[in-house]
Amino acid sequence: MSKQTHPFHLVNPSIWPAFGAVALFSMTFGTAMFMHDKPGGVWLMVLGLALVLYTVYGWWSDVVHEARVDHAHTPAVTRGLRAGMALFITSEVMFFAAFFWAFFSSSTLPKLPLTDVWAMAPGVWPPAGIHGFDPFHLPFFNTLLLLLSGSTVTWAHYAILQNDKESTIKALWYTVILGMLFTSCQAYEYTHAAFGFKDGIYASTFFMATGFHGFHVIVGTIFLAVCLRRAYSGHFEPKQHLGFECAAWYWHFVDVVWLFLFVFVYCDMANKLMPVFQSIFTGTNMLIAFVLSLGLAGFVGAKVLLKGGIAHQH
Repeated sequence: MSKQTHPFHLVNPSIWPAFGAVALFSMTFGTAMFMHDKPGGVWLMVLGLALVLYTVYGWWSDVVHEARVDHAHTPAVTRGLRAGMALFITSEVMFFAAFFWAFFSSSTLPKLPLTDVWAMAPGVWPPAGIHGFDPFHLPFFNTLLLLLSGSTVTWAHYAILQNDKESTIKALWYTVILGMLFTSCQAYEYTHAAFGFKDGIYASTFFMATGFHGFHVIVGTIFLAVCLRRAYSGHFEPKQHLGFECAAWYWHFVDVVWLFLFVFVYCDMANKLMPVFQSIFTGTNMLIAFVLSLGLAGFVGAKVLLKGGIAHQH
């Protein structure tokens, strides 16, 4: 057998991609059947979900084995995995951007005419008859929970870099508990909401944005719980802890999304700041900003070209 002469990892043949595809199809098809009250839909959905979870467990176990036993995660492979996680989070940013776009479009630029619970008027948000949450009650408490969890996950990262296993485990426990507490508070909030999912555009955009964020918090909590289990097994070292890094990136992303939700959905800052935006982003001001940006770009470009010319002469 010839010796490998490159730093990349050529993975062994695996059943997980095909198995996962069947599992996802079963879960999706079963969910559609369940939503349309078809017989057997709920059982197919549950079976598909169980198979998806089994696929995730088996596939990630193989990845951990490749890193810990096969030592296949060379610096080049690690860079690729980091880039993949960064691209995944970028796709998640685009995912939430769609919900924020729908919310801003409805709240700041309402499309008329609409009737019943969908009725809206310019400058009136939430629509008449909809009573939103007090942002400085439970939503503010949830904000503090997630900000604190961001601090504890950073503490866990620092502890790993210091090779402090005890502090790593303690910090991860705190983070997981805070994530579970956030989910519990959001469930309480949903059960006490004064409006339902079908009660107009405000309710639909609110539950879609905050609901999918809540789902991401659950996924992130599970991700960190897996890291906690691995920390007990001593899998994380100062120079090799990529799995934890990915979980920490994901958790910080969840924190940032919540801050946007709190500011723009719960506090409705887009509407409150709209008069300021309208006074700033006038046609004249935009023209002045465009001319100034062109001048700045020309100045920077000239300096770069001049510096390159001087370096070439030397």
